[in-house]
Amino acid sequence: MQIDNISINDISIFHQEEEFSIFHRMNFTRTSGGKAWLYKYFNEPFSDIQKIRGTQDLIRTLLTRIDKWPSDISNGTLLVMDKFLDYPLDPVGAKPNELQAALYRLLHGADYSMIKYSVTHFADFFRGLKVILGLLEGAKLPAGPQLYVDRANQLLREEALNKLSQIPRGQLIDRRDNLYFAHNLRVRYRHSVLELMEIFGRLDAWYSMAMAVKTYNLSFPEFVEQETPLVEARQLYHIMLPNPVPYDLLMNPQHHFLFLTGANMAGKSTLIKSVGAAVFLAHLGMGVPAGSMRLTLFDGLVSNINVMDNIAKGESYFFNEVQRIKNTIEKINNGKKWLVLIDELFKGTNVQDAMKCSLAVIRGLLRIRNALFILSTHLYEIGEELKDQSSITFRYFETNVHDDQLSFSYQLRNGISNDRIGYVILKREKVVEMLEKL
Repeated sequence: MQIDNISINDISIFHQEEEFSIFHRMNFTRTSGGKAWLYKYFNEPFSDIQKIRGTQDLIRTLLTRIDKWPSDISNGTLLVMDKFLDYPLDPVGAKPNELQAALYRLLHGADYSMIKYSVTHFADFFRGLKVILGLLEGAKLPAGPQLYVDRANQLLREEALNKLSQIPRGQLIDRRDNLYFAHNLRVRYRHSVLELMEIFGRLDAWYSMAMAVKTYNLSFPEFVEQETPLVEARQLYHIMLPNPVPYDLLMNPQHHFLFLTGANMAGKSTLIKSVGAAVFLAHLGMGVPAGSMRLTLFDGLVSNINVMDNIAKGESYFFNEVQRIKNTIEKINNGKKWLVLIDELFKGTNVQDAMKCSLAVIRGLLRIRNALFILSTHLYEIGEELKDQSSITFRYFETNVHDDQLSFSYQLRNGISNDRIGYVILKREKVVEMLEKL
């Protein structure tokens, strides 16, 4: 699925402040290598239903085994291994005898201490990896993951690596064995060790995806194979909210444009981002934050949410809004299936101009039947101009005002909002009172 960096940031897959990103929330990796692979997966949503279903099957398999996942391997384990492989160690013989081992320890004390400390971490790594491979033995895995599992099993059959994997945690390793392992890890099996570390990174990333599904009780979406786009979700919510209010949503070619209204803070942006995030996660093969979800494979997702001006280039906010809409139209006018998310169109100009521009854009977008659109706006009046369009669904979030106090139900209602609460907020925050005292 095509998605540009603007859209990825708009729906908070990644965020400059990491704790506000969906990636961070779903990152249960234990190593830097695992995090790097998870980041790679999140940057490459699938465009193939079979790969999506394969990843879903992999995660389902891991879920049945996740409680037995070993804790032997930490990020510190991998850091020690990396450092040891690159450490300028004095040469070690391939098969040292007891005398040679004693002399090496005597004459190269610092290097021997490095070897002794590091070899125990390699033992932790190979022992933990062997347990993981044992958990996956006999499982029906997709072809790609099975290839890595088979390769790891093959490499672990090498004599030195297999011997290391069988050393119990805490068992002392004698001098000869320490030097024997040091030589084999750094020389004979160096490339094998590096390959196993990379394979473990992938396993760690897949483990993280499974842990996210388990931790947040996500459900696997059903992909429907058809030519026209579809999103049907029950009890959909945003995964970043601690106490979300879920929505039901149906979008198809007969109702392919959702016209969303409501006051600020009522929930419009959250709904838009909820749909975008769920569709994105579905295309990773992940579970989604919904009771259930059915959708088609989308060729792309594009958003127009957090448009910025550019002072250095002399570009106004409105100019960049226009450019983003222009780029969106160029992308989606190709007969493929797109999900288009637009939050508060044309905020950068006056109300009358914004209404005229918005109507022109919406009427034009309605002609593109291969895409699904969700658009929020404060320009409630243009809804009346569009009521003759049968493919538009009108929904709003209500706001209740009592004694200048606002309350939001976050419930999605049928129709168009008529809330006007800007002055209420100004008054509630004592700004009007402050101005009157000037």
